[in-house]
Amino acid sequence: MSNSVQRFSYSYLPHRYIDRTSFERLLILIATLIQHPGVGSRQPLEHTPNRTHHNALTPLQSQIRQVAKSLGISYPDRYPSIGTLRKDLETLRNYGILDHRKYRWGYYLGTGVMNRDELKVAFNALHSQAMYQGDPQIRKIYYTLEKRLRGLELDGNTDISYPVRAYMNRPIIQTDPEVMAEKGTTRHTLFHCLDRIEDAIATGQLIELYRLREPYHNNIGYLQIYPLQLFYHDIAWYLLYETASNPNLYQPDEIQHLEVERLDRLKNYCKILHSPGRGQNAQFESLKLAQKLFKTGWGINLGTPEEQYNERKNQESFERITVRFFPPCTQFIREGECRHNNQKITSKKDQDGQEYIDYSIKLPRRSLPEFCRWVYRHIGCSQFISPPELVEKHQNAIQAAANRYSALHCNKVQ
Repeated sequence: MSNSVQRFSYSYLPHRYIDRTSFERLLILIATLIQHPGVGSRQPLEHTPNRTHHNALTPLQSQIRQVAKSLGISYPDRYPSIGTLRKDLETLRNYGILDHRKYRWGYYLGTGVMNRDELKVAFNALHSQAMYQGDPQIRKIYYTLEKRLRGLELDGNTDISYPVRAYMNRPIIQTDPEVMAEKGTTRHTLFHCLDRIEDAIATGQLIELYRLREPYHNNIGYLQIYPLQLFYHDIAWYLLYETASNPNLYQPDEIQHLEVERLDRLKNYCKILHSPGRGQNAQFESLKLAQKLFKTGWGINLGTPEEQYNERKNQESFERITVRFFPPCTQFIREGECRHNNQKITSKKDQDGQEYIDYSIKLPRRSLPEFCRWVYRHIGCSQFISPPELVEKHQNAIQAAANRYSALHCNKVQ
C-alpha cells in the first residue's frame, strides 16, 4: 500500500477524542497547562515517604478537576485517571504541543513558564534593564513583549506594563549601537558584538578581543580569554573573563587569571579561537571562583595573578581596617547591615555624649583602593583609625583638598 493510501486510510480511523467528553477533557488539560504553568512540580514544603518518587500527575489531576469545575463541568471522583492523563499528555507530545522530554519541574506549554503575577515582576525587571541599564538586546525583547502584552491591558490588566519595580542606576557610557547611530555618536565598542560574546560565554569558547584603553596601567592590545559573564555594576556594563595562558590547549585543572573589563573599553572585535568551547562545567568552576573573590573583597577589582593565587591557597593576608564615622552619616552607615559579610559596626559616644560609629572590616589588599573611595564619599565625617598607611593616606587627601581651597581663596582675594 502506498504512503498516500496509508495517510488517507489513517485519517478516517476513529480516535479516542471522537466523543464530546474526551474532547473536552483534552481541551481542559491544555487550558490547565496555560493557566497554571509549572503545575505538577513538587512544592517546597511537600514531603514524600522514603524511597517514594514525586508523582507530577497527581497535582495535575487535581488542578484539572478545579479548572473543569470553574467551567461548570462536573467530573466523577478520580476522573480523569492517571492512566488517562498519561495518554492525553502523549497526544500533546505527538502534536508538538508538549516536548518529548521529562517535565521534572512541572508541565508548561512551549516557553510559557510564568503565570501573570510572575510575568509582571519579570516584565518590570526587563523594563529596568532595557531603559536604565541601557541593554540593547533586552531593549528589543522588551519592546516586542510590550506589544504582545497590549491584549492583556485591554482586558483590564493595566498593571502588567506599569513599572512597579525599577533599578534606576544608569550607565555613564553609550551602550546601544542603534541609539548611538541615531545620535551620530557611534562608538565602535564591544556592545556591537554582544551576540557572539553571549554564545561564547554559554559554551566556554576561547575568543580574542582588543582592549582600546585602560586608564590605570595603559595596558592596551589583544586579549585571548574565556568570557565568563556580563554584569552591570554601579555605572557601567562589565565583562568578567579568564585569561588563557595557552590558547591552543585548555587544561581543565588550571584556572588562569580572572579579570574584569568595562565593555566600552573593548573594541567591536571578537574572534573565535576555539569554536567547540570547553563546556559549561569549566565555565561554572571559574565563575564560582570569581564570585568567591567578589564576596571576600570590596568592589570588582579581583587583584593581580599573584594575589589571586595566594588568596585561593589561603596564603593572602587580609588587612583589618577601622573607620570612624561621625554624624550626620552615622545612621546611613548603621542601616547597611548587609553591606559586607565581614563587617562589624559598633556605636560609641565621646566625652561630650556625641555618638559616633566604628566600622571594622577585614579585606584583601587588592580591595583597599575601592574601599577607600567608598569612605571618601563621606570625607567630611569619616576618619581612618587603622591601619596607619590608610590613616596617613586619608589625612594627605584631606590636606591636599584643604590646600586647593586655600589657594582658590587666595586667588580670589588677589
